[in-house]
Amino acid sequence: MSGEISPTGKRSGPGSSPELRASHADRDRVVDVLRIAAGDGLLTTDELDERLETALSARTLSELTTLTADLPPVSATVGATGAEVKDIVRIQQAHSGAVERVGRWVVPRRLELKVRFCKVTLDFTDAVITHDTLRIDVDMTGKTLTLVTRPGIVVDTDGLQLVHSRVKYLQSPTNPDTPVTLRVELVGRKAHGRVVVRPPRRTFGQRLLRRHTSLSAGA
Repeated sequence: MSGEISPTGKRSGPGSSPELRASHADRDRVVDVLRIAAGDGLLTTDELDERLETALSARTLSELTTLTADLPPVSATVGATGAEVKDIVRIQQAHSGAVERVGRWVVPRRLELKVRFCKVTLDFTDAVITHDTLRIDVDMTGKTLTLVTRPGIVVDTDGLQLVHSRVKYLQSPTNPDTPVTLRVELVGRKAHGRVVVRPPRRTFGQRLLRRHTSLSAGA
C-alpha cells in the first residue's frame, strides 16, 4: 500500500517520513478529527477519551496516524452533518418560544446569548465539538438556562454575574482521569431564573437496568 495516513485521515505521498516529530498543530488537527467523529457516532465516549489521551501525548506523526486511520477526513465528516463550523453565533430572542440547541449541532467558538423571558437549552450530548473552549456571553433575564453535558465537558460559571438568580449543578460522578474535551465559560449577566448544569436524563430502559443491577447487588 503506497503512502502513509496523515493525521487528518488522508493519505500522503510516497517518501514522507512517518517518524517526523508531531507539532502542536498536528496534535490539534487529530483532536478535531476525533471530536467530530465522536459527534457523528463513529466513536464511543470511551474510545474518544482513549484516543484523545494518546493524541495529546503523541511525539511522532506515526503515533497520530493510527488514531484516525479508520475515520473519514474532517471535511467529509463535517459535510455529513449538514452544518458549518462558525466562530460566533448570536441568539437574540424575547417573549417567545424556547431556544434549543439539541442533537448534532456544531458548537461554535463563541455564543452570544441575548434573551428575555425565554427558556434556553444547550444540549451537548450529541453535539459536534471542534474546539476545546466555548465562551458564552450571557445577557439573559428570566426563565432557565440549561446546559446538558457529557463526560469530558466542564462548565465554568465564575465569570457570570447572578442577579436574583442561582446556579444548580446536577452532575453525575465522573472519573477524575477523564480528559477535558470542552470547557464552557459562562460570562456576562443572568437576572432572575436559574442556570442548571446537568447530565442527560436516563431513558426508561436505563432506569430499569439500574434498578435490576441494584436489586441483584442486594440479593
